[in-house]
Amino acid sequence: MRIESLARSIGMVDNVEEGLLVTMQTASIPVVSTLFGLTYLALALGKIPGLRIDRAGIALVGAAAMLACGAISMPDAAKAVDYETIVLLFGMMVIVASLRMAGFFALATEWIDARFSGPFALLAVTIALSGLLSAFLVNDVVCVALTPLVLQLCQRLKRPPIPYLIGLATASNVGSVATITGNPQNIIIGSLSQISYLRFAVRLAPVAAIGLILNFVVVAWVYRKVLRESKDCPVMVDETPRLRIHRPLLIKGIVVTTMTVAFFFAGKPIPLVALVAAAVLMLDRIRPEKLYRAIDWPLLVMFTGLFVVVHAFEVNVVHTWGIEGWNALRHSPVVLVSGLSVILSNLVSNVPAVLLFKPLMEVMPQKELAWLALAMSSTLAGNLTLLGSVANLIVVENARRAGTELGFVEYLKVGVPLTIVTTLVGVAWLRFINY
Repeated sequence: MRIESLARSIGMVDNVEEGLLVTMQTASIPVVSTLFGLTYLALALGKIPGLRIDRAGIALVGAAAMLACGAISMPDAAKAVDYETIVLLFGMMVIVASLRMAGFFALATEWIDARFSGPFALLAVTIALSGLLSAFLVNDVVCVALTPLVLQLCQRLKRPPIPYLIGLATASNVGSVATITGNPQNIIIGSLSQISYLRFAVRLAPVAAIGLILNFVVVAWVYRKVLRESKDCPVMVDETPRLRIHRPLLIKGIVVTTMTVAFFFAGKPIPLVALVAAAVLMLDRIRPEKLYRAIDWPLLVMFTGLFVVVHAFEVNVVHTWGIEGWNALRHSPVVLVSGLSVILSNLVSNVPAVLLFKPLMEVMPQKELAWLALAMSSTLAGNLTLLGSVANLIVVENARRAGTELGFVEYLKVGVPLTIVTTLVGVAWLRFINY
């Protein structure tokens, strides 16, 4: 108190307070760094040996540890959580769940079955449908809806499921590059960068479109022999399941989804539009608990925990790094941000990786370009390995439950070349095409 009183008397209280803050932060650097490192290591592993904890629990434990050690206060932790991201993700989950319950995805696969039963045609349409839906709806929940339907389609047409499952997973990642609502990391980037929905789509939709074409070429080439051999397999019409459509909910869901996307492009507040759309869809005779069961609550918990963990690390550690002097990253945002993002995204998953880039983005002279490069590369990086994105894991797990095993090495046959070629296309597009 005497020091503070003396400081006030000579007009230096602000400097003293800043000094005390720096001292507190410096003293906590080893603790915060350790907690952050352990949290991200556990996220990379996806578990803690000896415990039955998932990534959501790991993020929650990490946030609690940061609060307990004093690295961040409860009010600051609440401010660190980007509520717009949480609201938008929740709203999109409700929209997709409603479409799924109405039979929209089942109807889409029936339409494909009736018109594109050839092996290569079926692969092309599977990739196109997955990519298109993932461009506007969150790719993770699109994979939840489409995987069992693609498996049923392959069984009915006597097609080998692996090429189509890989095409579904990879296309969901590539297609989701196109818009802010394509995947969780884009939702975060959209909220933090304040890039408009239309501007984001104008810059990255061409990358997604080219990527989907390359997606088909790579999968078709890798599995060309398997697909050709399945060309003359008979179709078992008797195995066709009865299609169940909830027509009123289907019409309502399509209308609400179309209007939601239109409002996104019109520049209306994205989280608010998504929340209102979810509210409208919940005003129905469908039991709410059915919708609640379709919400990926663990993903929302993981986001909340990660916001707190990363913000505590940022204010206590990252601010001491002098990021303003990292000239290489600042002046070559597309190439270096993309390269670093691909590596980090496959080490700790793309959502945690994107949050790590936030302090760097704040000092970038070309902020929009840097954010777009991060969105593009962190999303395409999800195709590198089977563990690269949640969408991949959803497809693999659903396939395993249905009796189809998609192995890690098997996936690499497509994942490695596809990630390399699409990322190069994305880097070239952002680097040389300016508008």
